[in-house]
Amino acid sequence: MRDAVHRPQRVLVTGGAGFIGSNLARRWLVQQPALVVVNVDLLTYAADRGHVADLPADRHQLIEADICDTNRMAQLLRDHAIDTVVHLAAESHVDRSIDGPGAFIQTNVVGTSSLLQAARTVWLDEGRMAAWAAQGRSVRFHHVSTDEVYGDLSATDPAFTETTPYAPSSPYSASKAASDHLVRAWSRTYGLPVTLSNCSNNYGPRQHGEKLIPTVIRKCLDREAIPVYGTGENVRDWLYVDDHCDAIWHIVRHGANGETYNVGGLNEWTNLALVHQMCRAVAVETGVAGQTLIDLITFVTDRPGHDRRYAIDPSKLTALGWSPDRSLDNGLQLTVQWYLARWRDGALGAHTRIGLGR
Repeated sequence: MRDAVHRPQRVLVTGGAGFIGSNLARRWLVQQPALVVVNVDLLTYAADRGHVADLPADRHQLIEADICDTNRMAQLLRDHAIDTVVHLAAESHVDRSIDGPGAFIQTNVVGTSSLLQAARTVWLDEGRMAAWAAQGRSVRFHHVSTDEVYGDLSATDPAFTETTPYAPSSPYSASKAASDHLVRAWSRTYGLPVTLSNCSNNYGPRQHGEKLIPTVIRKCLDREAIPVYGTGENVRDWLYVDDHCDAIWHIVRHGANGETYNVGGLNEWTNLALVHQMCRAVAVETGVAGQTLIDLITFVTDRPGHDRRYAIDPSKLTALGWSPDRSLDNGLQLTVQWYLARWRDGALGAHTRIGLGR
């Protein structure tokens, strides 16, 4: 039986000056004209104030704060009468997790437990949830995670479902798996109202330059070698960021308390095929011959423990009424146009870091 619909009024978004968070705040504020978003971000290397600088000041506030500061998070929940937390803040780059796992444990595990404890204190222990219930107002903690917690698949394995056993391969995915378990524990032990989502690879505007798609776009524009791990046969399921934001809204509103929903684009591509497709997309927007850009592809030493394939079965979520809207061609076109405009005016800023992505 489906739980009653949750109606967010005042939302705390963590990591909201990063890639997914900034797109989510922007999209939700446009689509929900009465919504207020309080945006918490530590403003580390992957965040950018400029991503949210033009959002309406009467309905959006960016606060520089550390999610590991439990007392500060609890005070923000009180001061802003927050009824919904969307927890996006995370260290997310696999290569960085291999080189320095400690930061991933701190942000992804300790930070999540801090937020959960803050929500428990304010909503449950201080009685705010019960008081609001009498007014017909509910609370919800939504935790955004990754398909990487499930490990990898062979070419013929069925796609991940919500009951696929966890088998994380990297310090990044292990830290996200741990955070997922914490959210479920706070739900079962303390009765905190939660939902979770595990999503496939996102792409779109405002993604940091260390990720695969921004890296390829930049290399094409600068006519530099395009690095591809191994033979490029690793498979990922790609989802345009706005479709992910819509999926989160749908889960927050309609998802059953305590449930997990997989979010995927039904869009499996090998890394090499995707890079070819991106070269063609850049060629269309710049007038450069596609083969000229494809010839820039260079194969580099594979990442340690590189997962072979990710694939998501989103049928549990599509049964609630959500489905992705953007095709890969259309999503790549919008993404290339966004980066191209900033490359032309020299405004890529922090998004020029070289990387290979997930």
